[in-house]
Amino acid sequence: MGEPQRLSRRTLLGGFAGAAALGLSACSSSGPSSTTGSRAPARPKPVPGGPGTLPDPAAAAGTDQLPLIRNIVVVMMENHSYDNVLGMQRGRGDGFTLTKDGRPTATNPWPSSSSVPPPGGDAVLRAFPMPNPCQPDGHPFNTWDAFWASYADGRMDGFAASQSGPVSMGYLEPPVLPFTNSLAATFPVCDRWFSSVGAQTYPNRRFLMAGTSLGLLTDTFPPGAPPNGTVFQALDAHGISWKNYYSSLPSALIWSYQASLPGFSAHLASNEVFLADAAAGTLPAVSLVDPDFGTQSEEDPQDVQYGDRFLAQVVDAVLHSPLWSHTLLVWCYDESGGYYDHVTPPTAVVPDQVPPDVPPGGTPGSFNRYGFRVPAGIVSPYARPDYVSHVVHDHTSVLKLIETKWNLPALTARDAAADDLLDSVDLTSPPHFLHPPTLAAPADPSVLAGCQTTGPGTIPPPSAVRSA
Repeated sequence: MGEPQRLSRRTLLGGFAGAAALGLSACSSSGPSSTTGSRAPARPKPVPGGPGTLPDPAAAAGTDQLPLIRNIVVVMMENHSYDNVLGMQRGRGDGFTLTKDGRPTATNPWPSSSSVPPPGGDAVLRAFPMPNPCQPDGHPFNTWDAFWASYADGRMDGFAASQSGPVSMGYLEPPVLPFTNSLAATFPVCDRWFSSVGAQTYPNRRFLMAGTSLGLLTDTFPPGAPPNGTVFQALDAHGISWKNYYSSLPSALIWSYQASLPGFSAHLASNEVFLADAAAGTLPAVSLVDPDFGTQSEEDPQDVQYGDRFLAQVVDAVLHSPLWSHTLLVWCYDESGGYYDHVTPPTAVVPDQVPPDVPPGGTPGSFNRYGFRVPAGIVSPYARPDYVSHVVHDHTSVLKLIETKWNLPALTARDAAADDLLDSVDLTSPPHFLHPPTLAAPADPSVLAGCQTTGPGTIPPPSAVRSA
């Protein structure tokens, strides 16, 4: 790829109030979604196991293969690893190994460049609970270079010494995110869900929508479109309704060319409209629900409790919707944000012929390895009780689920090879969660609101640093 068009994420968020200039002035409309505007590119010639292949070659594209599931809702949060959010859950999922006194055994060598002097030349930094729900601004790092430094040839001991620094070894105690932990303890949780690439938010969200980042590794908006389009274009091509509900930025615009597609703005609506649509039973077949990326996504330096409350609001709306009996909701995080995780990412299928757009002097690499694990799970009346999925997933598993449901052609080799998430549901038995369970109340950010003024506290705490 050539030099990308450099438009930073925060610059776009700051200027999104002028979105009418992009033809998005109707984004908050509650009118019906258009299914006649944007069209998918011509279907590629199928290659076995590659783009263009149908989940069921014997059926026509667009054929409903999962009639019990009528609505798919996707919620993607930001920038936390599995261990950072769910590592302290006991007896459920592959989290931290604990000492007899209940502390994680995980450590990383103490970085020699740290401003906090180590107690000795062989000092290590233990995983530690974050002092409060707020995070430092700008750390840890979620860059391509930070990923490879943290990965450390599979040893997973380079986090503290990477650009991320010591905060990477911090984790959130379950009471900080009570709803998220309750959700993971009640419905199926996926403890082998990896981000699609060891890079920032936008590349990973591009994988969610198109099975490729088209070489992108950073939170910028280069021009270009994936050869086989996005899942939204595929849905339009087969008359399947969808909406991207949002507050500050519709994440569908991470593929910025879509803003100019005919009828695109009719698919955008506010999160207030999502709540109304869920209550009225008028959600489209596929819903992508975005947090406010400035306050609710859980990216640093945010207070993560606002994210817990947002996720609870979305899930509660689905649980109590007239559509609940035929809905499947997927929740996940886009990437680890640079926080520690102990599970080595496995190799992945290279999505296409476009290599990573590594800047001069950057770490060489390929799209042949997943990024770090992220928290993720499935919410549905058909969800398996007491189930932990150990199946390897990444964000293209959401694509594969949608493709399996409507027998849509794969967009890239990555989603063609992905698992479709259906191991977490049982569509042959009476639905176990037909009557929604009671989940923990979400966090109340007002209780610890002071951290947004006073900061995240002492990181790392002195007790986390010790001699090896």
